[in-house]
Amino acid sequence: MSRLIVVSNRVNPPSGRGDETVGGLAMALAAALREYSGLWFGWSGKTTPEFNGHLNLQRVEGVTVATVDLEEADLNEYYNGYANKTLWPLFHYRQDLTAYDRSFNEGYERVNRRFAETLRPLIEDGDLIWIHDYHLIPMARELRRLGVKNRIGFFLHIPWPAHQLITTLPRHKKLVEALFAYDLVGFQTPEYRQAFEEYVLSEAHGVAVGDGALRAFGRTVQVGDFPIGIDAVEFGEMVRSERANRTYDVMAAHTAFRKMIVGVDRLDYSKGMEERFLGFERLLADHPELRREVLMLQIAPISREGVEAYQEIRARLDALSGRINGEYADIDWNPVRYVNRNYRRDELAGVYRAAKVGLVTPLRDGMNLVAKEFVAAQDPDDPGVLVLSRFAGAANQLQAALIINPNSPEDIAEALNRALNMELAERIERWRALFDNVQREDVTAWRDAYVGALAAVRTGVPRKAAEGPLYGEQARPLSVHERLYPDRRAQRPEESPAVETPALRDPEARGDETALRLPTGAGRGLQVLGRDQGTLPRPTRS
Repeated sequence: MSRLIVVSNRVNPPSGRGDETVGGLAMALAAALREYSGLWFGWSGKTTPEFNGHLNLQRVEGVTVATVDLEEADLNEYYNGYANKTLWPLFHYRQDLTAYDRSFNEGYERVNRRFAETLRPLIEDGDLIWIHDYHLIPMARELRRLGVKNRIGFFLHIPWPAHQLITTLPRHKKLVEALFAYDLVGFQTPEYRQAFEEYVLSEAHGVAVGDGALRAFGRTVQVGDFPIGIDAVEFGEMVRSERANRTYDVMAAHTAFRKMIVGVDRLDYSKGMEERFLGFERLLADHPELRREVLMLQIAPISREGVEAYQEIRARLDALSGRINGEYADIDWNPVRYVNRNYRRDELAGVYRAAKVGLVTPLRDGMNLVAKEFVAAQDPDDPGVLVLSRFAGAANQLQAALIINPNSPEDIAEALNRALNMELAERIERWRALFDNVQREDVTAWRDAYVGALAAVRTGVPRKAAEGPLYGEQARPLSVHERLYPDRRAQRPEESPAVETPALRDPEARGDETALRLPTGAGRGLQVLGRDQGTLPRPTRS
């Protein structure tokens, strides 16, 4: 078996069962590394006066980790700058919060180069290298420059934005070209994969060459969607732990005779917490009979305090929760409990189990593992109801949830009212369908699907034009219609009313010369999600 090297911005291996706080990526990677020999490489989370490339090696809970410290300038320009002030808001459709600064980009390139130079001596022939998330897009390019020929894969945990949005990024082509240094690029959902394909085909003038491969910038890369899951077996054991049971008892006692709605999110503007609070406020305004009968618990650990947008969202949520409590609270009841601290995952398991409704309302999210953990924590004989944003990647899998538009307070309020009044038989039926998916498409299925696809790539060197089995006699370029709508391949583009466009000829591929450019107007819709930074509207009270 090939050794697996996992690379991510932060290395956060579990230090003990159940004591991890909110963060799906760390848990998913730790679960993968337990099954493969190898190591986990990334930033230590610490700074040093001058970068020296010194590696800190240790073994934690069966996982070998290698970390390196960064300079303060690296932290400000790479992490707080390009990663979290440029790419994060842009990829979550918040162009209004996106900051463009040349020093940010320089720091981003510098840190990826330093990471590659530090990791290079640890790489052995035959190792599979799996690089994670938006912080490290250029890293494979830097490894290739150092002579690494291993198979290298990349997985994007956050959304890939629409074509029109990514083009607002200065030097966007250079960023996308860096992805063609990988052998396999994975996305959470078909929607995000298709958005990437659209960019490559229309903006980079690339071609689809079959079997999920794209060719552009003189190279070929495999692309696919690999929805991440949770460790359902481990979380099921956690739900039955002593700490989870104790937390459940505490929550049940404090919510006696009332139904609890729970939300658990890292404090972030992409999570739709303002919209969630407004939806709950609308519920109380429209349904006076539910006042004193329901309460909302929002757990929101603080993150990225050095980024101004996060300071602003915290201030607005503080004001909004205070407004709702001031309007509706009684001497023995506060409708909103808003908590800014971390909790252990086994404690959260007890909280989820005590809740009647799980409210997950991101405005845009790669997957959202909280939704899956809520499902896994439920009592099979008396399960709660999941209310889920259509813009969470998890909505593609968890279709038995109540799917809502998080931008509509009315939509949220109606779904909450339905969930709180849902009959037991329907709750059980919906939960069984959800839990079946959580068990079947868990972190093991995600890991095996991705690593298997990466291992199946024939060479670690990105294929250039006219090289490898996807070219020459065996190749027939797929049309945009066939690539973006694989379920409709039986219907040829010329049989549909789509606008006919000139073919983009691939002189090295043979076979049917179908149209390889996007039809005029196809996929051009763009909705930038977000709320004005000003006053939030107050619903009319009944």
